[in-house]
Amino acid sequence: MTTIISLVIAVVMLFFIVSIYNQLVKLKNRFQNAFAQIEVQLKRRYDLIPNLVETAKAYMSHERETLEAVIAARNSASSQLTAAAAQPGNAAAISQLAGAEAALQGAMTKFSMVMEAYPDLKANQNMMQLTEELTSTENKVAFARQAFNDAVTAYNSYKQSFPPVIFAGLFGHQQDAKLLEFADSAAIQAAPKVSF
Repeated sequence: MTTIISLVIAVVMLFFIVSIYNQLVKLKNRFQNAFAQIEVQLKRRYDLIPNLVETAKAYMSHERETLEAVIAARNSASSQLTAAAAQPGNAAAISQLAGAEAALQGAMTKFSMVMEAYPDLKANQNMMQLTEELTSTENKVAFARQAFNDAVTAYNSYKQSFPPVIFAGLFGHQQDAKLLEFADSAAIQAAPKVSF
């Protein structure tokens, strides 16, 4: 009788531990998928920016430094996105992406201010369409980032709670996932101001 009770307790404990493992895997996959959604939107934005700059070049030939700064910031952010996409749970990669995104936001803000001086550019149909697409993409980036941060919070909360905290390290979940936060969070959540 004691053997049967011990066996039942062992089986219940095994199922309990397996459920903890499965929940950790499910939550980790969820935040990794959420990061993939950010990646899609950021790549879309990175693809729009060179078109925006090319359209502006004809009107802003003497603003070459501003245009080059936008492209350089875009390229840096794109390479940081690739690094972060390879390891969305890596805190350093997420921090570097956030820094690159902040630099890109600064370059885009300066670009927007320079554009104000060019009424013909502001009236250009291609520029208006590109700006509209960029604004729409910025909104999608904000939404995807919120979903990612929610998934990371759920993962970290479960991993840090008792009893999963006892087993998380044993199952390969040592480090907490990092939220994707930008240095200038309030300004970043607003779409870039490109007015016509």
